[in-house]
Amino acid sequence: MTIHNLDRLLGPRSIAIVGASSRAGTIGQRVLENALDARLDGPVFAVNPNPIELDDDWWVPSIAELPIAPELAVIATPAPTVPDIIAELGAKGTRLAVVISAGLHDPELRQAMLDAAHSHGLRIIGPNCLGVLMPHAGVNASFAQRGAPAGGLALLSQSGALVTSMIDWAAERHVGFSGIVSLGDGADVDFADLIDLFAADARTEAIALYVESIGDAAKFMSAARAASRVKPVIALKAGRTDAAGRAAMSHTGALAGSWDVYQAAFRRAGIVPVETLTGLFGAAQVLARKRPVPGNRLAIVTNGGGAGVLAADALAKTEGALASLSPETVARLDPALPASWSRANPIDVVGDARADRFAAAVDAAAADPAVDALLVMHCPTAVANGVGIADAVLARVSAEDFPRNKPVIGCWLGAGNADHARPRFDAADVPLFDNLDEAVQGFGAMVAARNAREALLRTPAAGAVAAADRDAVQAVIHGARAEGRTTLSAGEAKQLLAALGVPVVQPVFATGAGAVADACGSMRPPYVLKIVSPQLTHKSDVGGVALNLPDSRAATRAAEEMAARIARDHPDAQLLGFEAEPMVDTVGKYELLVGIAADPAFGPVLAVGAGGKAVEVLNDRALGLPPLDAALARDMLARTRIAALLAGYRDVPAADIDGVVRVLQAVSTLVADFPEIAELDINPLLVGSDGVLALDARVGLTAPGTEAKLAIRPVPSEWTADLATRDGTALHVRPVVPADEAVLADFFEHVDAQDLRFRFLTAVRHVRRDQIAAMTQIDYRRAMHFLAFAGETLVASAMLIAESDRSNAELALSVREGWKHKGVSWTLMEHVLRYAEAERIERVESLESSENHAALALEREMGFTAHPCPENPAETLVRKVLRTPAGAA
Repeated sequence: MTIHNLDRLLGPRSIAIVGASSRAGTIGQRVLENALDARLDGPVFAVNPNPIELDDDWWVPSIAELPIAPELAVIATPAPTVPDIIAELGAKGTRLAVVISAGLHDPELRQAMLDAAHSHGLRIIGPNCLGVLMPHAGVNASFAQRGAPAGGLALLSQSGALVTSMIDWAAERHVGFSGIVSLGDGADVDFADLIDLFAADARTEAIALYVESIGDAAKFMSAARAASRVKPVIALKAGRTDAAGRAAMSHTGALAGSWDVYQAAFRRAGIVPVETLTGLFGAAQVLARKRPVPGNRLAIVTNGGGAGVLAADALAKTEGALASLSPETVARLDPALPASWSRANPIDVVGDARADRFAAAVDAAAADPAVDALLVMHCPTAVANGVGIADAVLARVSAEDFPRNKPVIGCWLGAGNADHARPRFDAADVPLFDNLDEAVQGFGAMVAARNAREALLRTPAAGAVAAADRDAVQAVIHGARAEGRTTLSAGEAKQLLAALGVPVVQPVFATGAGAVADACGSMRPPYVLKIVSPQLTHKSDVGGVALNLPDSRAATRAAEEMAARIARDHPDAQLLGFEAEPMVDTVGKYELLVGIAADPAFGPVLAVGAGGKAVEVLNDRALGLPPLDAALARDMLARTRIAALLAGYRDVPAADIDGVVRVLQAVSTLVADFPEIAELDINPLLVGSDGVLALDARVGLTAPGTEAKLAIRPVPSEWTADLATRDGTALHVRPVVPADEAVLADFFEHVDAQDLRFRFLTAVRHVRRDQIAAMTQIDYRRAMHFLAFAGETLVASAMLIAESDRSNAELALSVREGWKHKGVSWTLMEHVLRYAEAERIERVESLESSENHAALALEREMGFTAHPCPENPAETLVRKVLRTPAGAA
């Protein structure tokens, strides 16, 4: 589903509360009271067979007797009654309901509710939820203890208790909401639907999420990535401790805890993750005010030296950094501050500071080009009043000459101190905290939001992964499937890696101890010998690995000892044989782990970090979601502790980091192209200054029919095609990739001014870098951008952006100067429409300038119909219907 019929939530003109009551202490009574107190500009109906005492005559005994179809219905009745109520409301014409009722965990009852809703296109929030509050629209359809003020924060929570806590917190800090939605069980409307809704809402400045679990991870990631491009999204994930995966066959599976996977997913989606409720509050307070920060360098102005040091310590735990004051700033501050001032950042204006010192310090710090934001801290003293200091600071911040691009955060330590100053800060639209941890975390959230958005718009370097030998990989997988195995041998696993260009030490298989000497004969000593057993994947744990064997006789003896040990200690394990390989010199090299684990929510997850025997003890790893490009792979590696060693130090040369990046990309390619891969470990991946080498690997396959699904759709390369225009011009058409930014920028420089105006419906001569980045860094789940090349020249671009339910998609097409009237537009448009039909898109639309006669003629010829735009006669909407939606007449 999508926001279809969900947009009524933002401003319903009528509400019906089914199960409303005048009996004190009931949920129905509380919901009714809240709804009336919110003062909706429209009727609020109380539906109950029993009379309800109301000031106005809005009580009705049944849904059938409602005088109109309410735009929003709230249901607070026993669970067994809900399906029939939904059916009645749907038949009446209601298209959105909030089901507060609990007890719909029974699968049959839950499905009956959904079936009743689906037949009418009615959307359901809940069940088992606190309700919804839309302060701008005068809606409080909840049983919360208090209402919420209007503002710019949208709060979406799976916990009703957290909603009430957040409302209390916000009231104390004067933070307002554009909307509050308690999702409850999320039987229909989920996080993705609501993120889409509030991302498009002009009143919403930031979106905060409290997440317990995600159902449709691909849908969630798609919505979050789209929203994060336009406004900050913050998320707090519950359930940090998680024992899931401890029994996994791979080290990666044991290391990839659910909470950590969610953090990796949030990072990839451009979401700002917070770890505590306090962090969520702090982030919400600053991000809901829409004050972007230009960088991560913070200046701290304080009258308490110790408080400044503590704030600097807290800053080190964020993505922010302490700004270094320029000599000019220090010189400017010297005459304004006592001789004992810190002469550095934090700027300690000393404990007896009055308003003039604070104002001078704020002016000087804001003027420093090395400062991106200011934190002004006041510790209460008997010398000066905190309110007077707030007035002086805010007067400077509000002055016309104060830099608008440098946000200011206030921290008046102590609840009483902050409460007295808060009205001043609210009037100036400056966030105020009463403790330094929340204040610093708030700034950290601003920086994290900025970095997240930049990451989504970044152009990664092109990957350098060797082309996969698909036949070789598929042969190995099919061979294991044919034998009923879900675990590959180390040799088979290395065949897969070698096919993707990963350097490996290829073992020689011996069926038994007697064949080990012959296996060693093809290589130089010393040797490594390993058991091959599908039941014993962690070979070293069971004494199944022997190193530095000097000759074939020693290798044979080691095999005999291993066989006896396995028979004694693991009688149920099947010993298929042994793998012999040459011993590799590990001096001066590092052992890494690169792997894939299967997460129940987000599917395949990649891991990289310190490897070797102690991999789970070291627990040094970073997680990421495939597909990866080189930049994302490099970022993953940089988040590990071992990355500092790989970079080199003193006389130790840097390791081959590029080689590790290529391995990560290869593994990403493997899991993207072969969904049969469930788990994979390369451990150790030996890394030195001279390259990388996979010494051991294990691969687990999914059971047939349970193939892995990526949470982020990879480039749909199957839609690459070689086409010919009607006049015979050869075109190579392929999906855009992030590395196309430069070629696309050059293309738009060669589109004439009138065509650019037609494309962007405004006068433009140069397409901005952020616009081009948005056209290359796309989410293939809801957008497609085809590039058409004639030889090496990009001659046409066609971008299709679909709504999340595939009901509609908007098309924009441009052709390079000198390439018009050659059939390029027709050929590319045909390819786009074939793609749209395959994606089950219902209709394709394009908003054209009414002066663009050539485009309008082509679209009419291709079966589009033209519709004038009453609100703008200079534009024409053209539409082509590709299929009739299910259930439509």
